[in-house]
Amino acid sequence: MTDTYDHTPQVWTAGRLREALAGLSDDTPIHIAVADGPGDFEGYSEYALVDLEPVEKDFGEDSDARTEVEYTLFADYKAGQYHVDLV
Repeated sequence: MTDTYDHTPQVWTAGRLREALAGLSDDTPIHIAVADGPGDFEGYSEYALVDLEPVEKDFGEDSDARTEVEYTLFADYKAGQYHVDLV
């Protein structure tokens, strides 16, 4: 039997992101480190930030069904040469 635990990362707000970016010049590239597992950044994968889009999330088909918009940062592989069959 495997051990389980609750993973509740603090999701950043736009204000917190602005604060973190405040001292950077406008042409500073932004990369995103994706954890290998919940909270595990020891061997993270690195991607380039390429877009920010509002994404509509549909929450069910029952009487309380609703749609919310979440702003999502999109990341792609960093620039470089890749073997298509390995990606």
